[in-house]
Amino acid sequence: MPRYQQIARQLKQAISDGELLPGSRLPSSRTMAHELGVARATVENAYGELVAQGWLERRGQAGTFVSPSVTAAVHNQHVSGSQPQGAPLPFQMGLPALDAFPRALWARLMGRRLRLQTPYDLMLPQNNGESSLKQAIADYLRFSRSIECQPEQIFITAGFQAAMRLVVRTLATPGDGIWLEDPGYRYIRPVFADAGMALHPVPVDDKGMQIDYALEHYPQALFALLTPAHQSPLGVALSLARRHQLLEWAAAQQSWVIEDDYDSEFRYHGKPLPPIKSLDGPERVIYAGTFSKSMFPALRVAWLVVPQQQVEAFSQQARVLPCTVPKLIQQTLADFLQEGHFWRHLKKMRQCYSERRVWLETALRSEGFDVVPQAGGIQLVMRVKGDDRALVARARASGLAVQALSDWRIASKGEGRILMCFTNVASQQLAQRFAIRLRQAIT
Repeated sequence: MPRYQQIARQLKQAISDGELLPGSRLPSSRTMAHELGVARATVENAYGELVAQGWLERRGQAGTFVSPSVTAAVHNQHVSGSQPQGAPLPFQMGLPALDAFPRALWARLMGRRLRLQTPYDLMLPQNNGESSLKQAIADYLRFSRSIECQPEQIFITAGFQAAMRLVVRTLATPGDGIWLEDPGYRYIRPVFADAGMALHPVPVDDKGMQIDYALEHYPQALFALLTPAHQSPLGVALSLARRHQLLEWAAAQQSWVIEDDYDSEFRYHGKPLPPIKSLDGPERVIYAGTFSKSMFPALRVAWLVVPQQQVEAFSQQARVLPCTVPKLIQQTLADFLQEGHFWRHLKKMRQCYSERRVWLETALRSEGFDVVPQAGGIQLVMRVKGDDRALVARARASGLAVQALSDWRIASKGEGRILMCFTNVASQQLAQRFAIRLRQAIT
């Protein structure tokens, strides 16, 4: 067994035996390496593996601590081979690097907000979202995405699904058609289906949604929903020519483009294309974003930027579907953005994800897997031969939370592929171990 795994096993045993209590601080990696007579990187790898498994957590400069959520019952389960309660499974999709978020800083900001609260802060939040957060998002979009908007055009919602329900409630009627990427984000389709809308699948190639196909088959659709920055799940970007083509259709048909700027913050190669919203002269684009991937999903904070002429219509519907994000969360998030912490966090995460992505790509290729190159995002796509659903079923039975591309398709057909997330693969050794487990599970 490699030395770092021996150290990790000893630490887990100490936690299980109660020698290291939940919340207790571990020595720094430098101190531990000196005491054990090993390289500092060996200790870092051991700590990283335990962080990924949920046994330890990092608190920035404060150090590394035993996770408070670890209980005796969880210890016994984990010793027998299962995951700690609530810990992400290997390759689990849709999660940022949970160990890398500055939780101590977030706690300080929230504590400050609590201390400064007035009696009026105990009232319900504003229907459209807190003014301070909307101003902070407007400033961020202006500088990061070249999107000019006013705070009153921004609507805060409790997650992406809630944002889409607000769009449907405001602009759609039963029977309206909507273009959807195929394959595309599978979990949003029920929102449109429940509203009685006609779902029109549009194939995706290496330049994004095939706008020519959509124009030929569904020219009268009233909506188009797409992820142009980093298509979910294939990771391709919508070409500039297709962006202009999409806007021309929307202007001519008086239709609406819903731009989900999914994963736009994380691009590792090449210059990102401008968001469709920044090119939107006719004002037919509704821009949607969320903090679930850039910060952490438990926030449940998303936003819409709507055209100026639709602000009143959306405001009326927001009285029926008001923002339910707690005011304290919104205020703390506004401080996080306005004080520059969000910019610094994104810069740190780009470096972190670039490294972890290389670790997993290298490990998968060393095991003979065919990884599809991508310019950004927080997930990988891997080509496989045969039925990807059957292969994924085997992998999931082994505790690996991969997904089959076939499950993301509506009508399109194509080669089998497996989807996985790399964000919580916290060391090169962990990446190699997961890759071996995947090969053993599906081959």
